[in-house]
Amino acid sequence: MNPDPPAEGVSGFEARSLSGGLIRFEDFRGRVILIVNTASHCGFTPQYAGLQALHEAYADRGLVVVGFPCNQFGAQEPAGAGEIERFCQRNFGVGFLMADKVDVNGDEAHPLFKYLKAACPGVLGSQAIKWNFTKFLVDREGRPVRRYAPTTSPAALGEDIESLL
Repeated sequence: MNPDPPAEGVSGFEARSLSGGLIRFEDFRGRVILIVNTASHCGFTPQYAGLQALHEAYADRGLVVVGFPCNQFGAQEPAGAGEIERFCQRNFGVGFLMADKVDVNGDEAHPLFKYLKAACPGVLGSQAIKWNFTKFLVDREGRPVRRYAPTTSPAALGEDIESLL
């Protein structure tokens, strides 16, 4: 666990959306948030459909899904914002929030991912994200509660999401 997590949890973070707007996590206070690093040319890319299904099933009950494209794993997200957005909508009907492309590891990692990795370390306490479609579930108070491996399908998160709604 991060020794000094922000009192507001993820609520203190912001990110640019693919369309250029601002995603302010403080706007999601009182909601459950699923944050996922994504890529369009990955073996796990079909998980976009599962993430969209979660969005459709739970948005009215308080779930917010936010995808963060990332090109750090096998250069599997080389496109720019417009192309990523068109790909996600055309192929998977993505209607959930998509942030602009970010780094999730290293010195240039987005501050939100630095926080999430410290708050919910991976196997054996490692903080690095190992691949695309690593998922973080955040409770209504903005506290990260669980990290899921890329191999965990979005459908498998249903019970954990239900418990937080």
